Formats: sequence, C-alpha cells, structure tokens
Amino acid sequence: MFSGSIPALVTPFRGGTFDESAFRRLVDWQIDNGSAALVPCGTTGEASTLSNAEHHRVIEVCIEQAAGRVPVIAGCGSNDTRNAALHMNFARKAGAAAGLCVAPYYNRPSQRGLVAHFSYLAENCELPIVLYNVPARTVTDILDDTVVELVRKYPDRIIAIKDASGDLSRVADHRMGIGRDFCQLSGNDELWLPHAAAGGRGC
Repeated sequence: MFSGSIPALVTPFRGGTFDESAFRRLVDWQIDNGSAALVPCGTTGEASTLSNAEHHRVIEVCIEQAAGRVPVIAGCGSNDTRNAALHMNFARKAGAAAGLCVAPYYNRPSQRGLVAHFSYLAENCELPIVLYNVPARTVTDILDDTVVELVRKYPDRIIAIKDASGDLSRVADHRMGIGRDFCQLSGNDELWLPHAAAGGRGC
C-alpha cells in the first residue's frame, strides 16, 4: 500500500505544448530524492485544463519514466463521470498502480450523487481507486459516512483516500468505520505530521 512522500507533479509546458523532456527530468529528480510514489495530473498538474490527449500523454510519460521504480497514482478525476472512467481505463492500460479520483467539481453533487459517481467508477473500471477529498477546490465534501459506505461496498476497488479537508478527526473516524488498515493520505502538507500521528500513512 502507499506510504511516505507522494508528490503531485506539475505539468511543464513550453510554447503551448507539454514539455516531455522537462517532465521526465522532474520524474527522475523526484525519485532520486526519495519520493515513494508519484501523482501526475492531479490538482498541482492542472489536470482540469488539459485536453484528454494531453492528460493521457502526461500519465503515459510518467509511467514510462518511473519505469517501475515507484508506483504511479494517476490523476483521473473529472466532473464528468464518463470522462473519469475514460481516464481510469487509460491509466490501467498504461500501467498505473491506482487512479486518484477527486469529487466532481463545480457540479456540487449530493452525498448520494457522490456514491453514484464513485460506484460507477468502481463497477466499470478495474484500476484501484484513491478517493480525493479537497472541498476547498471542489465545493463538495466527501463526508465520513459516504467514505465508509463506499469502501465497505467496494473494498477491493476503493483502497485509499487523500483528504485535504484539514479535519484531522476524520483519520480516526475512517479508522473506526473501515479499519486501521485502510490507507489514509494527507492532502495538506502542513498537516502531514499530526495526520501521521493520528494514523495517516503519507502525504
């Protein structure tokens, strides 16, 4: 399972196109300096501004360059469930270890809507899912009961959560509702230490 420093990578551009050589150097630098896994096409990588072709190429290059040295958790989030599934299925074929799936942004789904969204991904994609809760950006909070429901329903599909809510009580709540073996990652760099003390595994 995932643990340690798991940086979300920037997506370098030059002249309006994806700068693959710069990105490959970044991947090597991160691995050489101790990163335990890599996240292309996350929030830091500005995935929502990429075309699908760009999105997929970034994932592909990251996996190629990592070359099995560390796992790649591919950013697969979208506010369009079908598009998220498209990213998930591409990432699986490319060799990703998991897909990071953010709560649909802008649409502001209800908790039942979140269950429907993530259930569709779990049932239609073979790649393991890391839930990504970042309500400050999505304006939608994946509440504890929803996380517990989803993980209990799909224990072999939904394998971790990256939580950037800033609420440290959620680490204990998830442990009580799911079990201590459920992988929890902090989405807030400044909270990595107290998050780890509460039972988190990385950031």
